[in-house]
Amino acid sequence: MHGVDYAIVTVYLTTIVLIGLYLQRKAARGIESYFLGNRNMPWWALASSGMSSNLDISGTMIIAALIYALGVKGFYIEIRGGVTLIMAFLMIYMGKWNRRSGAMTLAEWMELRFGKGTQGQVARLIAAIASIVMTIAMVTYFALGGGKFLDSFLGLQNYFGLPSEFWAAAILIAVAMIYTVASGLYGVVWTDVFQGFLIFGAILYMASKAFAITLPEEFSISLPLFDGGFERYTTTLKEWTSVLPSTKLDIDALSQYSIYNLFGIAVMFYILKVVLEGAGGTGNYMLQRYFAAKNDREAGLLSAFWVFLLSFRWIFIGAIAVIGVSLGTKVSDPELVLPAVVETLPIGIKGFLVAGLMAAGMSTFDSTVNAGAAYWVKDIYQLYINPKASPKRLMLHSYMASILIVIIGLGLMLVFKNINAVWGWITMSIGSGMLIPMLLRWYWSRMNGWGFAIGIFSGMIAAIIFKALAPEGTTEYAMFAVATLSSLAGTILGTIFTSPVDDKTLTVFYNKTRPFGTWSKFKNQLSQKDAMAIDSENKRDIFSTFVAVPWQVIFFLFMISVMFKNWLSVIVLGILLIILTTILYFSWFKHLSTEVKVKE
Repeated sequence: MHGVDYAIVTVYLTTIVLIGLYLQRKAARGIESYFLGNRNMPWWALASSGMSSNLDISGTMIIAALIYALGVKGFYIEIRGGVTLIMAFLMIYMGKWNRRSGAMTLAEWMELRFGKGTQGQVARLIAAIASIVMTIAMVTYFALGGGKFLDSFLGLQNYFGLPSEFWAAAILIAVAMIYTVASGLYGVVWTDVFQGFLIFGAILYMASKAFAITLPEEFSISLPLFDGGFERYTTTLKEWTSVLPSTKLDIDALSQYSIYNLFGIAVMFYILKVVLEGAGGTGNYMLQRYFAAKNDREAGLLSAFWVFLLSFRWIFIGAIAVIGVSLGTKVSDPELVLPAVVETLPIGIKGFLVAGLMAAGMSTFDSTVNAGAAYWVKDIYQLYINPKASPKRLMLHSYMASILIVIIGLGLMLVFKNINAVWGWITMSIGSGMLIPMLLRWYWSRMNGWGFAIGIFSGMIAAIIFKALAPEGTTEYAMFAVATLSSLAGTILGTIFTSPVDDKTLTVFYNKTRPFGTWSKFKNQLSQKDAMAIDSENKRDIFSTFVAVPWQVIFFLFMISVMFKNWLSVIVLGILLIILTTILYFSWFKHLSTEVKVKE
């Protein structure tokens, strides 16, 4: 980069650190303020922060690689996580269910659901440990992508036997850690809002640049091989821009992307994974936004705005893919198509875009670390180690936990090399080990804390063992099947062979959250008026969810089709989008202010 580019990046980094330090006093009032912003932050800020947090460098590099290599078909692969399709479930009902719990973390939620006895404490501890493990895995993933991206521009060398990518990631993470540790969720949200303007500036510039490019009817792209090399693959513009998914792909078996050849089966597993995850609720930084929401209405509003903002990611991804294809043989590694595109930008613009992408990377990192530290402080240290800890000591542990999570995650970066492989393992293997227990806890009233703990433990251990023993080229849906089936068996057996949760605990839980499922015994204890109102709300939510899922998919496909100038798809998808939006307005949006309240 030129001196002007470095100056732009330096000004940006200095600004966000100053914002974080400015908010430090407000965040230091206590852990409720540090981790949830005292539940008094505006919904649009939480949504803007959520959008920024979803636009990480690693994820952008992976998705850009898949769209560059496979065209719109890469979109369907990223249903596994990159499309963030769980937002449809959070928007309709899962967000408000979590907000009603009044919990600070997913682990604390376990106490509301399973009680304060032994089984509730075990479930809470397992949830906290699993969440910390996932947080460290995500930090590793962010570090790998961020380091790989920044290393292309900073020109660092290998120091102390460590690769330049490590030091590039360390710089990115060190800056983000300063304001994250200092200001907690306040700093995370407001720096994310500021960074969102940079991100949108980058999106608009890249979209205008890509829109001026006309791709040929036939071109070649590069695919990675299992041996570390790359090969050119020829495709047509019509096939590349088609929004219709195929049942099979015809990619050479030597290519890493050949694991997607049984495309129809892979996509079905991705959809199943998303449905299980969405219907069971998410965790970490996404869930934290809903715990911090003021009420049901704002939980819904922040979700809708979050999805709207996130749709522009697909404009950006499409732009990167188009420019990447136009570069021809200059792109060898698909995972480096993003930095390859940035390299082509003029002085000043390059610095601005690098700053915007650093903003995207740090906004995801800061949210993840802040949410992960909460599990140590609230669910392990305060609960089991030092119940009488002073607010000052809790804040000290908040800072220490954030720093330690970062150090471990950065260290693990030296073990993993391929971003897509790490993301696939996180989303389709170790993360999938949590899906079944997370799902059943809402809908199966008989499920207890032991079932949850054993299910989570079984799924995650199976995922780790399978990853260690599976041969190279093992499909992601094989990893998914092993993890989910193991956790399903553990959850059911653990529940059946142990005592149920007491009715008093379940009554309090149901009256607070009011989910649908096998809760008729507890709903029938309410007045007829309340029971009917809950039934009406649940029916609307179930119907609206079946509309919201395709609505989000079509919305994102519409945005990427605009970028690809596939005008027939734009027209068809646009009409469908209008129809589904109208249905959602009447079935969901008009009822946002309606909240059933019963005595707890």
